[in-house]
Amino acid sequence: MSPVLAGTGVAAYVDQAVWWKAALAMVVALALQVGVNYANDYSDGIRGTDADRVGPLRLVGSGLARPAAVRAAAFACFAVAMLAGLVLAATTSWWLVLVGALAVLAAWFYTGGSSPYGYMGLGEVMVFVFFGLVAVAGTTYVQIQRVPLPAWYAAVGVGALACAILVANNLRDVPTDRDAGKRTLAVVLGVTRTRGLYALLLGLAVVALVGVALTTSRLAFLGLAAVGPGVPAAGTVLGGAVGRDLVPVLQRTGVAELLYAAGLFAGLLLASAL
Repeated sequence: MSPVLAGTGVAAYVDQAVWWKAALAMVVALALQVGVNYANDYSDGIRGTDADRVGPLRLVGSGLARPAAVRAAAFACFAVAMLAGLVLAATTSWWLVLVGALAVLAAWFYTGGSSPYGYMGLGEVMVFVFFGLVAVAGTTYVQIQRVPLPAWYAAVGVGALACAILVANNLRDVPTDRDAGKRTLAVVLGVTRTRGLYALLLGLAVVALVGVALTTSRLAFLGLAAVGPGVPAAGTVLGGAVGRDLVPVLQRTGVAELLYAAGLFAGLLLASAL
């Protein structure tokens, strides 16, 4: 939800929000998010990566669902995303079909295929690109047919927080991922540097919010509501938490991202009405 809220806020401030397109963009984003989680569950499950899992229960790894059923659920979500995306492309620009296809491929090959990029330390990069830059800028573009500077700042901020969620997740799983041969960025960097990366991403989000405010309105600083859950989450990570103690960090970081985007959206919507 966060990238769509942020992108729509910028569109409303710079020009005019197109609410039905914003709603379709939300369908695309949610369907891709759910789909990539099912795809990840399936691919990690059949590889045996989830055999000794610290985090929440997985469907395939725990045996609660057949792999084929989880794979079908992932494909169904991707189909929903593609249908909504086709409507947006047909009413905006057909080159968006290529962007949508790349997003679906990125969702599947995160842990799918013979050489998943999530096993090569590239997960955070792709999350930043697709759940930050592409999702925010794309949401703004389908509504006003351009991507102004504030949208890029917002995209960096949302992308940084989305990355921080994955960083916390991979920090939690370093021991089991290392044993399973899954070379996430956290495994490559090591625990200490990964903790620093998490804090750096939260700081980057704040800097990006300043960029949004300077190029739009000070009301964009309503996005600082993210500090509420973000500070204790950073404290937990930098305090040396490991394993299951890092699970609440994922929730707090997710809430921080939502508050960041919702505050930015509300601030820019209010500013556009003044």
